Amino acid sequence: MTVTLDPAVKELLARSAPSEAPAGPLTAPELRAAFAASWRRPESVEEVASVTDRVLPSGVRVRIYLPETAEPVPAFAWIHGGGWTIGSIDENEVASRAVCNAAKVAVVAVDYRLAPEHPYPAAPDDCYAVVDWLATGGAGPAVDGTRIAIGGESAGGNLSTVVSMMSRDRGGPPLAAQVLICPVYGHPDDGFRSYADFAEGFGMTAGAMRFFFEQYVSDPAQLNDPYLLPLRADDLTGLPPALVLTAEYDVLRDEGEEFARRLTDAGTHVEMTRYSGQIHGFYGLYTDLPASPRSHRHVASFLTRVFDRRVQSSGGGRPDRVLG
Repeated sequence: MTVTLDPAVKELLARSAPSEAPAGPLTAPELRAAFAASWRRPESVEEVASVTDRVLPSGVRVRIYLPETAEPVPAFAWIHGGGWTIGSIDENEVASRAVCNAAKVAVVAVDYRLAPEHPYPAAPDDCYAVVDWLATGGAGPAVDGTRIAIGGESAGGNLSTVVSMMSRDRGGPPLAAQVLICPVYGHPDDGFRSYADFAEGFGMTAGAMRFFFEQYVSDPAQLNDPYLLPLRADDLTGLPPALVLTAEYDVLRDEGEEFARRLTDAGTHVEMTRYSGQIHGFYGLYTDLPASPRSHRHVASFLTRVFDRRVQSSGGGRPDRVLG
């Protein structure tokens, strides 16, 4: 296998160990603390009109980023990654602000409960509660609760699709789109080649993903639940249009691309891009990488087209695919 990493990614991997991967016999709280300590807010971030933290009646905390505009704006519910176990709304400040301004949307970052203290299904329940809250006008008059998209990175991509499925199945709020960045849709034992090819040395490891599943899943029978792993679903019809971004050197690459194909086969409009030379976390975590702001603009462009109704709600054939 020939490896052609982006030079900036190669430098990143050379100078620091990946912050996501467990090192030694760390517990989830210890790993969470180490990850939080390693994260530094960038010295400069884009200014937005306002940033407000709110706590929903359900107890879920959200952070709302609003752009400069006099009109109510669509909502983009954003779900952070971290294997359902680590991370918070703080780590995606750069991406949230960039998308808020470029797409003229209210980015609503979700601080869902983390495993193992709160295993499945706590996380999807929290995220669904936020979408329901948005749809009932909970964010106030500046946010148009009739226009909602959802998105996330890694475990957040998983939760975005799960909430889309929950909303479809429960007759819940209609979602305009889902943005799925390096998403988790299968299990490490599912046999995807990217798990073998990129198991070590590319940031997120196969061992880290196993660790995260051990935290999130309290009963092995849950691994057959489509609300935990959407690749287990028999029916993927009726889901919102999707933007799927994968990283070339990521253990999760193949399952994300397989899910994009399955969504397309089910009649959903899908736009898929594999970011060449990139690793897991290029979008929201490693924002110094040149590909990171490019991916923020990519997401903003997609959302702009979605809310301008220039992205169709369904379509057959193959997913639109660009190797970027």
